[in-house]
Amino acid sequence: MKFLRTIAAPIAALAIGASTLVTPAALANPAVTVETAERSNSDRTWRAIAEEHGVEQLDVNSPAMERKIPLAVIKAEQPNAPTLYLLNGAGGAEQNMDWLTRYPELVKFYRGKGVNVVIPQEGAFSYYIDWANPNPGNSKGYLGGKQLWETFLTKELPDAIEGYLGAGDKRAIAGFSMSATSSLLLAEKNPGFYAGVGSFSGCAETSSFIGYKSAELTVNRAGSNVVDMLGPMGSEHNRANDALIHAEGLRDTELYISNATGLAGEYDMPGYYTAQGVNPAEASAGAATLIVEGGAIEAATNICTHNLKAKLDNLGIEADWNLRPTGTHSWNYWIEDVTASWPTLERALF
Repeated sequence: MKFLRTIAAPIAALAIGASTLVTPAALANPAVTVETAERSNSDRTWRAIAEEHGVEQLDVNSPAMERKIPLAVIKAEQPNAPTLYLLNGAGGAEQNMDWLTRYPELVKFYRGKGVNVVIPQEGAFSYYIDWANPNPGNSKGYLGGKQLWETFLTKELPDAIEGYLGAGDKRAIAGFSMSATSSLLLAEKNPGFYAGVGSFSGCAETSSFIGYKSAELTVNRAGSNVVDMLGPMGSEHNRANDALIHAEGLRDTELYISNATGLAGEYDMPGYYTAQGVNPAEASAGAATLIVEGGAIEAATNICTHNLKAKLDNLGIEADWNLRPTGTHSWNYWIEDVTASWPTLERALF
């Protein structure tokens, strides 16, 4: 499996991570428009990969957030195809920690599957929810403008992009780390809207101590604060955005849920990287970061995932569980999840 360009890639991936021709879509909300993306120097990495692999670059106007949201879109060859919304983790495309940049082979994997894949290329550190304070400020260059992601992803984007693509009426959603939480929550809060959900190394709960603290550590990395996002711990807004509390909303949804234990696995050892030509000193330093930091984060999400499993088992809601005995909070495992989750998502979409 190709992943490593340098050892810095998996270390940095610890994520708790045509010019201006306008093409209006057939919309339920005419205020939402899909446009061919303008070029930007701030996100050249993913755009260069998109161009290399024939991935469409689009902007969708969000009236709720009062700005355009960039998308990377892998378009199905046939009309009426279902749509998979694939969310990035905490750092997102803003930190070159997005699906397209870290796993370009994703394009080849989904091509020929008969599915449209839509990847929002903004939303770093946002948890993709409607924030308690939707105007938290633009700390450290992130979270600029309104943070009303649930409104965008469930009320604005689908009609616009699915109309533009000529898509069918079935959709699924998947994400890793931060966006694994989001994928579960958005499905729960909109029952029946998504036929399938993929959750890779996420913490469903946000109002428990471990869940709230995890969210706090994430948004702090953007220079923002968790109270703006979730409100005080245990508040009404916090509990409304807790995917463990609202697990009943996942009934009749195809679910793929993965997590590892945090114990070092194959991809976390220095030898894995030296075998790919990485300098031994860099390999050792990088592996140490993965084992210590990535291991701690994955151990925390492992607790959350087992809490979710207990809740779903008690509710009689089935899921395809991939509970790895080893592995840290890092990209190689989420890359595996793309393939491992497809039978579940395929069953949901076709």
